[in-house]
Amino acid sequence: MTLLDLTPRAAEADRLSTLPVAIIGAGPIGLAAAANLVERGIDFIVFEAGAEVAASVRSWGHTRLFSPWKHLVDPASRRLLEERGWELPDPERAPNGAELVEKYAAPLAEVDEIASRVRLGVEVIGVTREGMDRTRTRSRAATPFAVRIRTAYGEVEDVPARAVIDASGTYLSPNPLSSSGLELLGMAEIADAVTPALPDVLGRDRATFAGRHTTVVGAGHSAANTLLALAELARQEPGTTITWLIRNAQAVRVSSSADDELADRARLGSRVDRAVADGRIAVLDGFEIIRGRRRAAGVELVGHRRGEVVAHATDVVVNATGFRPNLDMLREIRLDLDEIVEAPRRLAPLIDPNVHSCGTVEPHGFRELTHPEQGFFVVGMKSYGRAPTFLLATGYEQVRSVTAWLAGDAASASNVELVLPATGVCSTDAGNGGGCC
Repeated sequence: MTLLDLTPRAAEADRLSTLPVAIIGAGPIGLAAAANLVERGIDFIVFEAGAEVAASVRSWGHTRLFSPWKHLVDPASRRLLEERGWELPDPERAPNGAELVEKYAAPLAEVDEIASRVRLGVEVIGVTREGMDRTRTRSRAATPFAVRIRTAYGEVEDVPARAVIDASGTYLSPNPLSSSGLELLGMAEIADAVTPALPDVLGRDRATFAGRHTTVVGAGHSAANTLLALAELARQEPGTTITWLIRNAQAVRVSSSADDELADRARLGSRVDRAVADGRIAVLDGFEIIRGRRRAAGVELVGHRRGEVVAHATDVVVNATGFRPNLDMLREIRLDLDEIVEAPRRLAPLIDPNVHSCGTVEPHGFRELTHPEQGFFVVGMKSYGRAPTFLLATGYEQVRSVTAWLAGDAASASNVELVLPATGVCSTDAGNGGGCC
């Protein structure tokens, strides 16, 4: 190899070190990544598809979180804010999403070192290496990333970056209503009668549900929150009825446990249990949806139940079936994903809902989040793939470790610590409700 052969590589590597880290998403986890990079003195740029930071959180802002404030604030972000006179709200109180944005995420985004680097209304539509598709290997790690963005005005451009942290979340990628995982047959026909998870039943979206029959599809905490809001609406508005449609024989993910350290989460399960027992919520279990149909009055869901094909008539359907990662924009990135939950392969065994579905997870950081594409990381809710148990505190430790690795601080990156509240009981594939964490 000659000196001329080495020169282009050296020049490329020098350029790489001058580029910013690209952060996809300005939610709590993306902003935490930004705060950690500020502390490390590493330049960055944040791309947020929404018109405001934490756009997804704002959309479900009426919903109360399980975790109290002491588990919801990233340590680096807290230090940055407290330097400017910010005070942590009541550490033992659990806020709703709107409060999380107003009292934490929005003030953090207004810190000068972060605000100057956030681009709002900018959607990331692809990530690759400059001049390289995923098949090219030579000098790959020394080649800058190219983050393809589309602005609110429709302009498309490629932005170079030294590394990429994908904190885009999964809220905009819901699972389909179909039990097969494919788009529901007939979905286009009934789409106007289907709402996303966590609608504002008692506020913004009240007119959609008042005096009508709503079917909530899903067995998790998002479904439980909506069911309780609908039960309150039914108390206020005559003619409002509720069906809870679940695929399995029981909704073990929202079962209450006296050992759950997150009291609001435990109470959620108890309240739903009572509403079902009182007849305020009708349960349709063991129903695997295969098709949707439009009817003169409302819609009809057709599926398999106990060996028969049956139909369920309703006015409105709430899709609370969970979420999945949007991987389309990462097609040219070399990923190592678990084939079951679509999480990073080393992380997947810790969160696979076939094994356990509790929120407690072993400490993990850059090692578990590493992909064959050096310098690329998926963090936050998206790192959990299709697993439903993510807590913000987990994401904060992820980005602390990742940013330490990007700064070359291997010792700090490897020293991962994570203390999460115990969940008491979590479901397993055996369905016995035994502890699994």
